[in-house]
Amino acid sequence: MNTRVRTVILGAAGRDFHNFNVAYRDDPGTEVVAFTAAQIPGIADRRYPPGLAGPLYPRGIPIEDEADLEALCRANGVEQVVFAYSDVTHEHVMHLASRALAVGASFELLGPERTSLRAAVPVVAVTAARTGSGKSPLSHWIARLLVAGGRRVALVRHPMPYGDLERQRVQRFGSAADIATAECTAEEREEYETHVAAGLVVFAGVDYGDILRAAQAEADVIVWDGGNNDFPFFQPTLHIAVLDALRADQAEAYHPGEAVLRMADVIVINKVNVATAEQIAEGEAAARRLNPGARLVRGALPIRLDEPDAVRGRRVLVVDDGPTITHGGMAFGAGYVAARDAGAGEIVDPRASAPPSILDVYAAYPHIGRVLPAVGYGPEQIAALRETIDASAAEVVVSGTPLDLASLTGASKPVVRARYRFEEAGEPALAAIVVDAIARAG
Repeated sequence: MNTRVRTVILGAAGRDFHNFNVAYRDDPGTEVVAFTAAQIPGIADRRYPPGLAGPLYPRGIPIEDEADLEALCRANGVEQVVFAYSDVTHEHVMHLASRALAVGASFELLGPERTSLRAAVPVVAVTAARTGSGKSPLSHWIARLLVAGGRRVALVRHPMPYGDLERQRVQRFGSAADIATAECTAEEREEYETHVAAGLVVFAGVDYGDILRAAQAEADVIVWDGGNNDFPFFQPTLHIAVLDALRADQAEAYHPGEAVLRMADVIVINKVNVATAEQIAEGEAAARRLNPGARLVRGALPIRLDEPDAVRGRRVLVVDDGPTITHGGMAFGAGYVAARDAGAGEIVDPRASAPPSILDVYAAYPHIGRVLPAVGYGPEQIAALRETIDASAAEVVVSGTPLDLASLTGASKPVVRARYRFEEAGEPALAAIVVDAIARAG
């Protein structure tokens, strides 16, 4: 008689694997019969390999499409469904809960106490209420601040294991060659390239117990660079959550972004350089309401265009950060703002030259404006990006994504990069808060 609780984990190739590794992999009372996949194309119809799944799973674990949840539960006698991905509305989570309950299963969310690993060195964790709030520029700023103070810093990035999971168990990126060897997707390059170009080391992968051991072996401070709006995989010494002032009205609308704001030590009201006074005030009011004990800090993300004269008066196609534009819910990003402010003669609509696979992205995310999201989860999508750019009526491309778009796609049109960085905007000073927290931690 099988006494193990038969379980399905709903995920998107990140939090789901981590929750399994820390809570279920060695648990004789639980049998995970499947993961499901959502949000990211091409991550279903794989297996979580035996080498990662452990001795209780000699054949590994199948990864199925989330659309098949009910059939999976009925076929496998599933008793428990665990939700484990991020940046979705509370309504979305509860619809999935209803689907699980309707087939007789319990529905569960695992919290930080059960899933956060304890590091041997101080951890500064950067999270956010929504994707695209400015976590990575802030993580970069903190890492460089600590390096300038004589600290050895490792950035640990929220997982994006979209390829060979066994090969991606522990990834270390210290050079552009490391990124190329790992055959990183466009989404991974957006997160790694800027850090590595500044001489920082980034860790990522699948097994964050092993990743933590590797990172703390060569660093005396870890900066957790969160993904989407998820909470950290490591217990933070200092937890900084970012609230985008342009989307202050969404502070309580998304999971687990609301929880992140409620648990943070510091809340950064970001993008105050482009937000209105009313939006900033709304963000600060939401932060105080959700987390009265948190310290409030203002931050800015100024945008600089490499060659404004190359854009002025020209027909421009804008490419913006992929996740920010897709499931981050933004109609446009830094590239669009930079092109507009530089006096572009016309912003070309990418839909006019997009092949079917790119048009599918617009169909899935109808909020997208006149920009091309830098989707590139595999060679086919990267080729489709290049096709969209080359076939467009644009004279020049403005790239608001942190990756080197010209090198990635090999597109024939000139690319002008729009770059942005985090800056403090007023008092209290975030730098002093970070340095003091690390000093007190020893």
